[in-house]
Amino acid sequence: MTRWAWVIDQTRCIGCHACTTACKSENDVAVGVFRTWVKNVEVGTFPEVKRHFAVLRCNHCAEPPCVDICPVTAMYQRPDGLVDFDHDSCIGCKACMQACPYDAIHMDPDTNTAAKCNFCSHRVDEGLLPACVVVCPEEALLFGDLEDPTSKVSRALGEHLVQIRRPEQGTRPQAYYIGAHSATLDPLAARHDATYMWADRDPRDARDVSPPQSRAHGPPAATEPARVAYDVPRQRAWGWPVSSYIWTKGLAAGLGMLAGVGRYADLGAGSRVVQLVAPLVALVFLAVTGGLLVGDLKRPERFWTILLRPQWKSWLARGAFIITAYGAALVAWVALAYVRSDRGLDLLAPPLIVLAALSAGYTAALLGQCEGRDLWQSRLLLPHLLAHALVAGLAAVIVAGQVADVSVTNRLRYLFVVAVLVTAALALADALGKHRTPNAAAAAHALTRGSQARRFWLALAFGGALPALLALAGGAAPLVAAAVLALAGLWLHGHAFILAGQGPPIS
Repeated sequence: MTRWAWVIDQTRCIGCHACTTACKSENDVAVGVFRTWVKNVEVGTFPEVKRHFAVLRCNHCAEPPCVDICPVTAMYQRPDGLVDFDHDSCIGCKACMQACPYDAIHMDPDTNTAAKCNFCSHRVDEGLLPACVVVCPEEALLFGDLEDPTSKVSRALGEHLVQIRRPEQGTRPQAYYIGAHSATLDPLAARHDATYMWADRDPRDARDVSPPQSRAHGPPAATEPARVAYDVPRQRAWGWPVSSYIWTKGLAAGLGMLAGVGRYADLGAGSRVVQLVAPLVALVFLAVTGGLLVGDLKRPERFWTILLRPQWKSWLARGAFIITAYGAALVAWVALAYVRSDRGLDLLAPPLIVLAALSAGYTAALLGQCEGRDLWQSRLLLPHLLAHALVAGLAAVIVAGQVADVSVTNRLRYLFVVAVLVTAALALADALGKHRTPNAAAAAHALTRGSQARRFWLALAFGGALPALLALAGGAAPLVAAAVLALAGLWLHGHAFILAGQGPPIS
């Protein structure tokens, strides 16, 4: 069986960018995005400075996370190991961009679908070499079958010591480097300044690079000073719509959990508020969640394909079905509560609680599939999302009780305080705890001391500590203010968390 792979000999590469231009010409790659590119890193102190090159592109991993996370099989792995993509199936969710640890996937501005190096599969299938291999003047790019011992890649691997990019990700990349400097392959080894050789960097292409001590859990940084002299602009895949989706989904889930639990315990906010108003509000926010998800797609008109032909390994696809089932359960609950069917509500309460918890928590598994964003791989994320949902639900019930002129008992007040403090403690533990990779440490640094620090600490202070104090102060007005502040803090923290995870460079 054929197994295609690259061997990239950086001892031969002269940094001419012929591979980049050939790729663009062969594959009609749009302006501003790249399937393959040459990264330049300057190492040393003037006047003893040397420029090193690294040809970067898709690694065609043996275990490609982009394939597992794609909800509609637009990213797929062929039997020969080549990882290809289908423009006609892609819905533009950008999850594959988050899953790729090598920054190799971009959104094609012409088709609004994902694209990347695919080994020039149309040429390979005709027995031809990829375009970049053909044009390389130094034969620095070797392409061939690993299963053929006589192929150039097999012989090169047998004759040279090789490196791979970000081995800690466990994706088994099939792009091997000969003689590459560590500062070119390690995304955190070289600093990223505001300017490159020929241009200013796009200020939106912000990089949060960790301080040296944060690399204690990964490979060592370069021993010499290093700076990136040339790189291509990156695309930030997820922004405020994803942060807001986590918030609205958590609120909807929390209200559903409270409605179900309210069948077994008096939550002290009026049975009609908990049993009917809360599920109605949950439905509204669940609909907003769906709107945010669909609206953030680059091809929203294709959203229906995620339900008709899902790729079941993807938690994005699984989540779509969980949300759909939860929405159906909420509709049934509202109907039963409206006709005051106690027997029906008692039967529906357990599945409603389970579906609400799944709706709140599945995002932890989804973010866990984002192998390129190590901050999101935290074991504390699932309990944090569940606590987040509980705080959001309690805060919404408190506000709804005030609107309905229903008094809130001390039981619910104290439950709210405990939930707020637990959520804040989980956020702190996640951000300040030990991180398993340099990327996670760099992102945590961005969250607590870097580009997202202001949002993070404001979220904890005004969305955690202050709401707890106001709730304990007594009185209806301080409690409602505490609820509103807690809701604002939840969104602010979620937004900082999503942006910080995308801060450190991964290529």
